[in-house]
Amino acid sequence: MPRKLRNVTVTMDEETARWARIEAAKRDLSLARFLGEILHERMVGQDAYATAKGRYFAQEPRVHRRSGQALPARDELHDRSSLR
Repeated sequence: MPRKLRNVTVTMDEETARWARIEAAKRDLSLARFLGEILHERMVGQDAYATAKGRYFAQEPRVHRRSGQALPARDELHDRSSLR
């Protein structure tokens, strides 16, 4: 089922508008369709990020290291000589 499309008015500076028209033309899209696709990609990306972030924080805290790999020694963690 096709999505219902809605018209909106966008105001931008001339330099940005010129760039957007050129980029839309390169993709053989109208400016409206080009901006709509950019905004849709941004929305989907934010949704995916929020979902991944939620999955990550839902995990039990644990040390992320390879199997059999030893934890670093305290001296290694607190070595500040490279900062001097």
